[in-house]
Amino acid sequence: MKSGAEKINPYDADRPKTEQVRDMFDSIAPAYDFMNKAMSFGIHRHWLAKGIKAVVEGVCGVESSPRLLDVATGTGDVAISLATKLPHSTVVGIDLSENMIKIGRQKVAKAGLAERIKLQQADCLQLPFADNEFDAVTVAYGVRNFERLADGYREMARVLRPGGTIMVIELSTPTSKIVRPFYNFYTRHIIPLVGRLVSHDVRAYSYLPESIAAVAQREEMTALMESAGFADASYRRLTFGTCTIYTARKP
Repeated sequence: MKSGAEKINPYDADRPKTEQVRDMFDSIAPAYDFMNKAMSFGIHRHWLAKGIKAVVEGVCGVESSPRLLDVATGTGDVAISLATKLPHSTVVGIDLSENMIKIGRQKVAKAGLAERIKLQQADCLQLPFADNEFDAVTVAYGVRNFERLADGYREMARVLRPGGTIMVIELSTPTSKIVRPFYNFYTRHIIPLVGRLVSHDVRAYSYLPESIAAVAQREEMTALMESAGFADASYRRLTFGTCTIYTARKP
């Protein structure tokens, strides 16, 4: 039985969530980078820097050039940051949306990183990679879009080498009684309005706060990660709890 964010679909209750997520990101791809910056007031770059630091620390003992996987890579920001901070690494980014990947490839080429970053279309629930292939796996703002989150974590654990690191950045609901009313008004009213005006997708930016509210958070998320095969799962709240970074390792 589906639970939490798995039951929240971008458009309707009839089609598989994976298919709807792909269609949604194909639709909003041209507006995606602008909306990320606008919605977070640019703070998303600080969140990304914190997450990348955790990955760098996690692979610092790898003798050879680390091989990294970025799941739900979108327009490639995480992949580019990984390749920049780890200059001897190679990065593979996968995403459901071909339109997002097209934009990502343009950004990778502009950054001069096309030889070290490969972006391809793939499903996080059926990763086209061998067991133990990667030294680290990352997901930024993607796990709440998984049709079956536990299965997605198991797939990521499968392709991660023993001792490897997983790092997840996800939006979350603040627990502060002072912050939460402002957060609720902003996410439920302002973001959907701006999203409709900019992306012209009526539903996508209403789905956003719904999926954030429904996804596993904090201890529930780390428990889910450990049940999927990871160990030492922990989390760090950022910006009043509106964003959370999760890390774990494969035993």
